[in-house]
Amino acid sequence: MTNILVVDDEPNIQELVKLYLEKEGYRIELAGNGKDAISRIDIFRPALVVLDLMLPDIDGYEVCREIRKRGEAAVLMLTARKEDVDKIVGLELGADDYITKPFNPRELVARIKAILRRYSTGQKTGGVIEAGNLRMDLPRREVDIDGRQIKLRTREFDLLAALVQNFGIVLTRERLLELIWDTDFYGETRTVDIHIAHVRDKIEGASVAIETVRGVGYKLINKPAEQRGPEGVGK
Repeated sequence: MTNILVVDDEPNIQELVKLYLEKEGYRIELAGNGKDAISRIDIFRPALVVLDLMLPDIDGYEVCREIRKRGEAAVLMLTARKEDVDKIVGLELGADDYITKPFNPRELVARIKAILRRYSTGQKTGGVIEAGNLRMDLPRREVDIDGRQIKLRTREFDLLAALVQNFGIVLTRERLLELIWDTDFYGETRTVDIHIAHVRDKIEGASVAIETVRGVGYKLINKPAEQRGPEGVGK
């Protein structure tokens, strides 16, 4: 049974989310503030945390940071705010998705299922793919550059895999949203840009690079020779 921790200071939200998720067969634990949530993470070891951004003690951003320090639990943020900056900051801290209050409980369940599918290693098949000195083992969800392992988060891995599998082909932001997020994410393509920036930083040493096609999307290319090291290794 999959463990999910619901962190929200509103009892009615807690019970609503718990009701719908227990119907889907998940084991639910509740926390009403940030400190309680952090302590429960170590004991309950959730696969996913539904995390309210506005908490009475420490905010959801700080809780998200602590979750990322402790392991690979997925994070779905709840926010009553509609400002893009809140969503962007949450995604930059490592949240996997967000949903704005008030929300449809069925949509919340669908988002959670989509996140957990992406986190399941059994969802990825197809063996090993390579681009230059970058190697991806899809079933094991491992990436290395010249044998040096690179740690990517779930969506970062999926983004890179999509680009490697479509080497040289431009993938639009909308297409990447469909492939990686299982949705058009309401047209908020800024999400793709944030995750692409993270992947770029992490594969800087590769002989391939992610190129921006202005106004369209992204494609994976071989780095120009002048950007490579003396033995053809990306700088």
